[in-house]
Amino acid sequence: MTESEFETLAGDALAALERAFEAAVPDADVQTKGSGVLEIEFEDGSKMVINRHGAAREIWVAAKSGGFHFRYDGNQWRDTRDGAELFAAVSRLASLQSGAPVVLTC
Repeated sequence: MTESEFETLAGDALAALERAFEAAVPDADVQTKGSGVLEIEFEDGSKMVINRHGAAREIWVAAKSGGFHFRYDGNQWRDTRDGAELFAAVSRLASLQSGAPVVLTC
C-alpha cells in the first residue's frame, strides 16, 4: 500500500468513526485533534484516542483497557493481535469504557 492509499483509507476510517461515535454516543465529546487524531471523551472524563500511524501503516487505538493496532487487510482494518474488525473492536472497547452498550456502524 502506498502512503497516499494509506492516508486516504485511514482518513476515511477516522471520519467514519467520528460520525459513528457522534450518532451512537451523543453524551461523548468527539473531537478531531490535528491531522489524523480522533479523541473521544466519555461522560466520566475518561478518553479514547484513535489515530493513524503512517510509518506502520496502521490505525492505533488507545483506550482505558489498553493499546490496539489495526492494519488494512485489503478489505477491512483488522486488529494485528486477534484479527477483530476495527468498528467491532472499538464498539467493544467503548462499551467497556463507558459502562453502556456502544454499537458503532460505518
